[in-house]
Amino acid sequence: MTTAKQATFIEFRSHDGLRITADQWGPAGGPPVLLLHGGGQSRHAWKNTGANLARHGFQVIAPDARGHGDSEWSPTGQYDMHDFGRDVEKLLEQFDVLPAVVGASMGGMSALLAQQQSLQQLFSAVVLVDVTPRMELGGVARIMEFMTANPNGFASLEEASDVIASYNPARKRSPNTSGLERILRRTDDGRWSWRWDPAFVTWRTTHDAPSPEAFEEHMDMMSEELYTGAEAITCPMLLVRGQQSELVTDDVADEFRSRLPEAAHVDIRGAGHMVAGDDNDAFSEAVSDFLTASISVENR
Repeated sequence: MTTAKQATFIEFRSHDGLRITADQWGPAGGPPVLLLHGGGQSRHAWKNTGANLARHGFQVIAPDARGHGDSEWSPTGQYDMHDFGRDVEKLLEQFDVLPAVVGASMGGMSALLAQQQSLQQLFSAVVLVDVTPRMELGGVARIMEFMTANPNGFASLEEASDVIASYNPARKRSPNTSGLERILRRTDDGRWSWRWDPAFVTWRTTHDAPSPEAFEEHMDMMSEELYTGAEAITCPMLLVRGQQSELVTDDVADEFRSRLPEAAHVDIRGAGHMVAGDDNDAFSEAVSDFLTASISVENR
């Protein structure tokens, strides 16, 4: 058994055999919660949330998605969203009971696609973190532009910090850049590069967005698949939205509430798309309150 603050490093396998790394917190007998990070992030994005949920008696597992963090890169560049969804289904084989899932952005999409691809209910509760089946295309394009903007990496952690700060100037900037080593890796030439497989981005821009028209068509088709998955879910569902989100705008959130009227909805004031990082205390409280009310928590 791990403590609330200490995480245990564990490993899984993806649906096609890739090594998937993960952190685990909390009592082995607690209700399981799967934390799925967003594109370009890693399991470390959940450090505070994982410890907080463990203190509430949950057994928490936060994996690195394929091609992210310390998980293995796909040798054939398989980073279609359906691959991430199939990986979620594979991870669920590790649980004796249905886990709750908290999915941020790409992680939420992966959970919805996993449900869309399955004939059975996969989760005991679902938390979507600033992601809905349909998202504001301008916000999606801005994120993709940021992720592809520095293909040669950075000369220093300070340079990387400057780039990150320019993308989100409203977020408080830490004077200590050492924490960036969790999302950056040192390359052979001494520079710093994002800790994800470059093919994750190049594959997406080649297949999903070869032109603005093709990108919009792809997103429309993906939205309907995601809504099929979301509407198939019968367990409690919560949308946690950053009030200043550029992806889940008011109109997008209204559509989600219209199509899924039984889903709960929480806005985090002052937060953008990176909700858990922008206000982790408010985010963790909203998630732990929802999960505690939605599923039975033992060993508290």
